[in-house]
Amino acid sequence: LITTISDAILDKVIELSIATLGSPPCKFAFMIMGSEGREEQTLVSDQDNGIVYEDLENDKDRADAAAYFSKLAELVCTHLNAAGYKFCDGECMAKNPKWCQSLVNWKKYFHKWIYQSSPEDLLHSSIFFDFKGAWGDLELTDKLKSFLMGSVEKRAGFLRHLTENALYFKPPIGLFGKLVVESEGEHKDSFNIKSAMQPIVDFARIYSLKHGIVQTNTLTRLFRLYTKHVLTNQQYIDLVQTYNYAMHLRFLRQITTIIDEEKQPDNYINSKNLSYLDKAMLKEVFKKIGQFQQKLKAEFLGTT
Repeated sequence: LITTISDAILDKVIELSIATLGSPPCKFAFMIMGSEGREEQTLVSDQDNGIVYEDLENDKDRADAAAYFSKLAELVCTHLNAAGYKFCDGECMAKNPKWCQSLVNWKKYFHKWIYQSSPEDLLHSSIFFDFKGAWGDLELTDKLKSFLMGSVEKRAGFLRHLTENALYFKPPIGLFGKLVVESEGEHKDSFNIKSAMQPIVDFARIYSLKHGIVQTNTLTRLFRLYTKHVLTNQQYIDLVQTYNYAMHLRFLRQITTIIDEEKQPDNYINSKNLSYLDKAMLKEVFKKIGQFQQKLKAEFLGTT
C-alpha cells in the first residue's frame, strides 16, 4: 500500500515537472533504489533515486540532455521533499549530478563497483543494487539490469565483498541470549529493528545477484531462490517468518511514535516495552538471522 501511494505521487510529480520544463530531449527513465526500489518503504521514508537517459552521439545533444535532466531532477526531488519524502542525507538522489547520467555512464559506475571497489566503497553503494525503473522508458533500466547481472556473473570476488559488508550488521543478541540494547543516549534500553533485520535484506540481495534473479523485493527474491532450490523449504519458511515478524514490529513502533508519542516515527524498540512473548520471539528471530549469516559466511567467504 505504501509503495502504491509512493508510486502514484512520483508519477504526478514527474508529470507536473515535465509540464513545467517541456518535453525531454531524449528517452529517459527515473529510477528508485534502496527500500523504495525493493517496495519495502515504511513510515520513515527519504529519497533514493536517480535518472538514466539514452546515450547520444552529438556533443550538443549530450550537453542539452544533461542540462534538461539536471533541471528535471531538481524539480522532482524538491517536489518529493515537499510531499514528505525528505532529501537523502547521503545525497543519493537524482538532483545530485552524479546520479543523473547517461546509460553508458551508469554502466561505468556499476563496472567500477563490481571490478574495482573495496568492501568499504561498496558499503555506501549497496542501495544501487536494488534499483528499479519507476517512470519513463524502462528499456533503459532493463539494459542496465542486464549489464549488472552479466558483470556480476564474471566477477565472483564482488559477492565476497558484499558478504563482508553484510556481516557488519549483527543481530542484537548476546552470547547468553540477552537482547543487546543502547546503554545511553536518546535511545537508551532500545535497539534498532531496521538494522536488526538488515541481514535478511542483504542475504536475499547477495544470493539473488549470484543466481541471476532480477527482482528486488526481499520476499520475492526469497521465493525465487526457493523455486530455484537454493533454499530448502524449511530455510524459506524460516526466512519469511523472521522477516515478516521483524517488519511487523517495525511498523508497530513507527505507528506508536506517531499516534501515542506524537513524534516523528523511528525504528528504535525499547526492550522494556516488550512482552515476555515478544522478547522470546525476538530472541529466536535473531538466532535465525545469525544462522543465515553463517550460511553466507561459509558459502561466500569459505569460513564458518
